[in-house]
Amino acid sequence: MRIDLNSDMGEGFGPYRLCDDEAMMKLISSANIACGFHGGDPDTMARMVRLAKQNGVGIGAHPGLPDRAGFGRRELPFQADELRQQMLYQLGALIAIARCEGVNVGHISFHAAMGNMVNRDPALAEMMMNAISMVDPELVVFVTPESEIERAAKRAKLKTLALFLADRAYDAKGSLVARGLPGALVKDEVSVRARVRRFLTDGTVEAIDGTIIPMAARSILVHSDTPGSLELAGVVRSEIINSGATLTNASELAS
Repeated sequence: MRIDLNSDMGEGFGPYRLCDDEAMMKLISSANIACGFHGGDPDTMARMVRLAKQNGVGIGAHPGLPDRAGFGRRELPFQADELRQQMLYQLGALIAIARCEGVNVGHISFHAAMGNMVNRDPALAEMMMNAISMVDPELVVFVTPESEIERAAKRAKLKTLALFLADRAYDAKGSLVARGLPGALVKDEVSVRARVRRFLTDGTVEAIDGTIIPMAARSILVHSDTPGSLELAGVVRSEIINSGATLTNASELAS
């Protein structure tokens, strides 16, 4: 089995960093790089691209809403075309930086509120996926299983890769438990190890109410802003290797 391990990277700005980027890049196989709106800036983006190149890590765009104070986690009342342009602006910026470093952007993963807004609106999802396809039809789209983004991406003939979020709790319907609710964030190593082991062994995850639900994913995400993220990524990586699976970046796994 081949599995991708990814993390949202470069979400600080200027001198401010959320995690040890250099150490994290040595653990993951794909990096979702913030593109300057919810986090990141041109220098940080270039630093992330260079680190990814040095470590053989797949490079992806991680566009979010222009809300640095809210870290892109607050929904704002933008029109559909405004969201489209915001996404294109960020994707285009990372593509340009990556090309000048001699590498390509291979995937895209929406951040927080932007992703939630797209996933809730089939027409918006269609608009976004068609725009991505026009920029680069070879881009892989990170999705949650059975989501509007996944369906729209497939209609646009884009490759997709389903995610399992190792550090976030799911409800019995397979949806993420809203941040702010008790137990929504899974940050202790014992729990993360158990969740990842179950996922790798039988493709399921234990929901917050104890229900066992299927998880049809090929990529595991650890958020870099989760407390102890570096240690958690190390736990996930060790479980992947111990299971006999091979770490593979998103572009090589997507279908």
